[in-house]
Amino acid sequence: MGKGTIEDKVQEEAKWLVKELKKTNGSPCDPQFIMGCAPGNVICCIILQNRFDYEDKDFLNLIEKVNEAVKIISSPGIQENANQWMNYTLEHLAIMVTDLFFAGIETVSSTMRFALLLLMKYPHVTAKVQEEIDHVIGRHRSPSMQDRSHMPYTNAMVHEVQRYIDIGPNGLLHDVTCDTKFRNYFIPKGTAVLTSLTSVLHDSKEFPNPEMFDPGHFLDENGNFKKSDYFIPFSAGKRMCLGESLARMELFLFLTTILQNFKLKSLVDPKDINTTPICSSLSSVPPTFQMRFIPL
Repeated sequence: MGKGTIEDKVQEEAKWLVKELKKTNGSPCDPQFIMGCAPGNVICCIILQNRFDYEDKDFLNLIEKVNEAVKIISSPGIQENANQWMNYTLEHLAIMVTDLFFAGIETVSSTMRFALLLLMKYPHVTAKVQEEIDHVIGRHRSPSMQDRSHMPYTNAMVHEVQRYIDIGPNGLLHDVTCDTKFRNYFIPKGTAVLTSLTSVLHDSKEFPNPEMFDPGHFLDENGNFKKSDYFIPFSAGKRMCLGESLARMELFLFLTTILQNFKLKSLVDPKDINTTPICSSLSSVPPTFQMRFIPL
């Protein structure tokens, strides 16, 4: 994940994404399916060595089913009996591939839709990002991961989107591998535990005014990008998200490519834009909305 060969696939898909968005001709549209198709095709390229047209009926049906399933399973208690051992069979292979589609499509798609909402709600942030894009990349070449180190504000914006939206508030269930004493609690071996990622991502000591969307949370006094050990949207430890590097790559390249080519236009006043998730347990799901992509 996150290697050069994968970057080529993401960059190529970003071009298709731009072409698809231009087809809207600046008219109001719901970006949900389009934002799902882009990361969906990246996963298809990795697993199937093939991408699909954004109007392919089977592909759109897959994206729709993933969206529906995530809304269903984003409720407490679902997956409760999921840790059952299976032999390596075709059924097991199918389940693993399904997991890759779930993990590789919906989280990136939801994060991108949240990002679009936040960028429309805070146009001054969008303006700074587009100014940085013009300065570092320009309009005549595709963004690359090498650009990220020269774009501290854009990098901070992407990090702040992930921190602010808290896409997986409690991560996934993990089992304690041995008897563990944590603070004043004794946790027996084999106990299923959930970690509150929210408590870290919204820590007020690390991120002043954590309920505010502010890329400055990841910038130092000189405007340079500032890493934080409290940035754990992909969970932490040995069993953290395996697709972290791919997701980081997709979010940076897709969002910078969109902002390189389009002005984002809300159908409502920016101050009235709602960024409250419609469901938030396993995964935070953004509300449905429409917007305009105006070519630059």
